[in-house]
Amino acid sequence: MMNELDASIHQPTRLRIMMLLAGVDSADFNFLRTTLALTNGNLSVHTQRLEEAGYITVVKTFEGRIPRTSYSLTQVGRERLDKYWAAMDAIRGSGQFE
Repeated sequence: MMNELDASIHQPTRLRIMMLLAGVDSADFNFLRTTLALTNGNLSVHTQRLEEAGYITVVKTFEGRIPRTSYSLTQVGRERLDKYWAAMDAIRGSGQFE
């Protein structure tokens, strides 16, 4: 059953990012970095992977001269996160940890 888990989501940092974004419309870089206690580089790498998978959107804007990056889950991201939790529930319910 473990092979049913989406590796892009199952990675602990990416799972935490997805879970946090599932509860909000969007979150900016500083909020994610602070809330998840990540370094700039670590957050950048993991959000890039999620963006490449089509699970999050990244919007870069400027407020005056200050760059602002915000993230939100895509519809595909929400669906995949739901599927991930269903797979975890199935594993937990079966008592099988392969």
